[in-house]
Amino acid sequence: MTQQARTATKLDREEALRWLRRWDDQQGTYFVDREGRFAVIADVVQACVRRDDPLIVDLGVGPGSLASRLLRQLPGATVVGVDLDPLLLGLAESAYSSGRFRVVAADLSETGWLRRLDLDRAPDAFVSTTALHWLPGAALATVVHEAVGALTPGGVFVDGDHFYEPGSEPRLDDVRRQVAAAGVRRTGRVDGEDWSTWWAAAQAAPELAELAARRERLAFAARADDDRPPATREELTAALRAAGCAEAGAVWQHGDDYVMVGVR
Repeated sequence: MTQQARTATKLDREEALRWLRRWDDQQGTYFVDREGRFAVIADVVQACVRRDDPLIVDLGVGPGSLASRLLRQLPGATVVGVDLDPLLLGLAESAYSSGRFRVVAADLSETGWLRRLDLDRAPDAFVSTTALHWLPGAALATVVHEAVGALTPGGVFVDGDHFYEPGSEPRLDDVRRQVAAAGVRRTGRVDGEDWSTWWAAAQAAPELAELAARRERLAFAARADDDRPPATREELTAALRAAGCAEAGAVWQHGDDYVMVGVR
């Protein structure tokens, strides 16, 4: 059985979409302009890639939140999503799998993840949202180096995430966090379901029991709760340049939320 075939247990599509709508709701309690960030990432791919049928790799695809928006905004695109979490991959595959989208189970912190994607040509873009901060600094630099090296000439690496700079910019870092929190308060979503509550519900749901058991066997919950400091914008920018990007930096910001781009 291939790696791709072992990614997930298929759920009813409507059932998966119901869980994904709930996922979107809980993510909205953490930052106010999530949809804007998704749209900007698609805009960046459109601006940088000179073909109507881009091949995009979504690093840390999770439940397919970014991938589904890319497929909608870029109707000629194909997206290959890579992640380790069986439960989130199961939801993404059940809701969105098609000739334009597939998922692969692989650990980005281990060597060989790129080969497991079984790509038929060089990707035009690597993208990610709220995922790469789980990687330790050295592992992040390795992933960036491998991804940028695999890009077609003129390709792009795009990462949307929260970035914190308490060491180099402590006062501005605090302001950015407060701006982000104020935006969420204005939407009235502070008291919505949070990350922990969503996961508790998912792990208790009968329809997700097999996927939750797979996740438990990987000890994935312990990985997800790791509170190591995320990479800074400077560290990601340096990694992109070291990997071969001609230019790298931020193209969008809302509070502590950024879209970082490296162009090969």
